[in-house]
Amino acid sequence: MTIKRQVITAAHWGGLKVTLENGIITRSATAFSAEQENELQTVVAEQVYSSSRVKFPMIRKGFFEGNSDRTLRGRDQWIRLSWPQALDWVHNELTRVRQNYGAQAIFGGSYGWKSSGALHSSRTLLQRYFNLTGGFVNSFGDYSTAAAQQILPYVVGGNEVYQQTSAWETVLAHSEIIVLWGANPLTTLRNTWTATDQQGIAYFRQAQQAGKRIICIDPVRSQSCERLKAEWLPIHAGTDVALMLALAYTLAEEALLDRAFLRTHTQGYEIFEAYLLGKTDNQPKTAQWASRICGLPASQIQQLARDFSRHRTLLMAGWGMQRRKYGEQPAWMLVVLAAMLGQIGLPGGGFSFSHVNGNGGVARSQAGVLGKISEKPTNFRPHFTAAIPVSRLTDALLHPHKTISFNGGKITYPDIKLIYWAGGNPLSQQHDLNLAAQAWRRPECIIVNEINWTPTAKMADIVLPITTSFERNDLTQSGSFSMRHLLPMKQAVPPQFEAKNDYDIFLELAKRAGVAEQFSEGKTEWDWLREFYSSLQKCGQNLPSFDDFWRANQPLIFAAEESDKYWVKYADFRRDPQAHPLNTASGKIEIYSETVAAMRYADCQGHPMWFEPEENARHDARYPLTLVTPHSPYRLHSQLAQTSLRRHYALNGREPARIHPIDAKARGICHGDVICIESPRGRVLAAAQVTESVRQGVIALYQGAWYNPLNPGETENPLCKNGCANVLTSDESSSQLSQGNAPNGCAVQVTKFSGKAPEITAFLPPDGV
Repeated sequence: MTIKRQVITAAHWGGLKVTLENGIITRSATAFSAEQENELQTVVAEQVYSSSRVKFPMIRKGFFEGNSDRTLRGRDQWIRLSWPQALDWVHNELTRVRQNYGAQAIFGGSYGWKSSGALHSSRTLLQRYFNLTGGFVNSFGDYSTAAAQQILPYVVGGNEVYQQTSAWETVLAHSEIIVLWGANPLTTLRNTWTATDQQGIAYFRQAQQAGKRIICIDPVRSQSCERLKAEWLPIHAGTDVALMLALAYTLAEEALLDRAFLRTHTQGYEIFEAYLLGKTDNQPKTAQWASRICGLPASQIQQLARDFSRHRTLLMAGWGMQRRKYGEQPAWMLVVLAAMLGQIGLPGGGFSFSHVNGNGGVARSQAGVLGKISEKPTNFRPHFTAAIPVSRLTDALLHPHKTISFNGGKITYPDIKLIYWAGGNPLSQQHDLNLAAQAWRRPECIIVNEINWTPTAKMADIVLPITTSFERNDLTQSGSFSMRHLLPMKQAVPPQFEAKNDYDIFLELAKRAGVAEQFSEGKTEWDWLREFYSSLQKCGQNLPSFDDFWRANQPLIFAAEESDKYWVKYADFRRDPQAHPLNTASGKIEIYSETVAAMRYADCQGHPMWFEPEENARHDARYPLTLVTPHSPYRLHSQLAQTSLRRHYALNGREPARIHPIDAKARGICHGDVICIESPRGRVLAAAQVTESVRQGVIALYQGAWYNPLNPGETENPLCKNGCANVLTSDESSSQLSQGNAPNGCAVQVTKFSGKAPEITAFLPPDGV
């Protein structure tokens, strides 16, 4: 007899209905209707029962035996431990390093795309444990928006990328032109930081159906461009600022700019205009000048400026164009262009950095914000605290005690002796991975909490097996900004093999450190969840009891706040800038920032500028092509890369690399051929996807593939078998202001691979495990 049941749970890719038969997960699908099918929701069973899972606590053989040769990381044998043994090893290593070197020698690593739950947040739990046991070195910023989130507060008083934007209802009612600038929302909205409900996707479809003119400015014709039937303007990769400046020049030259708005709502336009017109550098930023850089015809650039000025235009920016050298400039210049159009604060006009991520623009619900566990326990007294930019970890490991500039100040790297990473896969997401792999051999000890044998786990000394979110109980909300649903994240199956929750692991470590009571605050898992739920009961909604909610096994759906449905960002500021100033030095939009100018950085000055990327100097006969690394629709960074979703994108079993037919023909490459992509930093194998959906001169390789070196430990021109784009990218920083990551736009060469291509082993456990 088959016993069948369904449970409701959630992940970053949405609310999920999981079907079990005789206790085994057999199917998963969306928990509520979706405007667009989201295949990411179908592979829960594969995540739980994956052959790549870490099954038991493991320790690297050389580390266990006291062998100090850290080059064995990534190619050593492994030994199984019992849980008490493993936890004792971790506790003793943490104690040893803290006593010998101090808290400044311990790096607590995690990242934002860990589990989307209020309780089982690996990043929060790791930091909570460290905060109770003497402190640690943290990281700040992120790989997604590091440059934008540092510069935009100087320009508009907020970081914009993680803030709500104008309501979609105002866009549908008033926007005439929607510009997707380096953005692919039909892919990026399939995930969000909590659990996506894909409402943003539905709104984009409505915009298309309403006949809005949608323009995609991108070197790649994206999924969104195709499905929204948008106009594609295929610019050269990394030339967004040049195009923006030429649009601005045309507005100024043809008197199409809104000087009244600039006079009353902005600061420093005259200084910027002198640069724009070439008075300060003898180079007017004309359409003809930009055409030579960005590859669009000058007449098209000029007409685009006229169209923007004569129609209500909303510039929706993606985040990829600021993930490059001088990444602050496109974010800043986009705001300046919108200010010159004079439409900021008008319904359907201006700029946005969050319509394309996190379902921004979807009206906030009446639910309130769900409570969650804090990295700072009740009555917490801080110990040692320090932090480095997340993108500078490789540099910090290789160059301890080095001092770098950051945002007007200085940061000195600590000498990191131990890394404890819980939540994330940095040895796929960090840049210049061959260099990163060398850096990861420097610490004395690396501990990783992991679900799967990721590249990061394989480069550790101690690996602790972690549950998936489908093997524990939790709560989350959907939409990130809208909070439309409250989702019970119900445990579908018991922990597999010997996996444990991060919470339980850190509680056990806290016991060994004598701080268990402070860590748990005397609460069980159910105590915590009831407490979080009670925070919503205070919002004035008539909610069922927690027990009734949990028993019902259904999401709670909340209505939107009526006042938010037609909210226009910056409307109050536009109406009265004196009464509603921005949180900038002048209270206005800072086209010229005296604060930034006073930092005296050569790579980020007082107003947005065009800087020729240093990587462009490598675009010669050896490296003539430009790499771009868009998001795949079928994984979240490196998550789900090991599942059968690969069949949707893999070409002949390998990561696809889109190449223009002219570039392919010049190299004797045919569709499906195994190719080698090489940069000054390394080589990867991929399969050639010959297509006109990329601009000539551009290679598009999805980010997020698992790092899979042919010979781990090799330092001479190492090869990744699995097409991991970050083997090719640069670890240099965006600028001294943000110290953000700058992987995009690296120079590469592509050749047809000869001989038998090596087998991909990225998803296999280490030999003998």
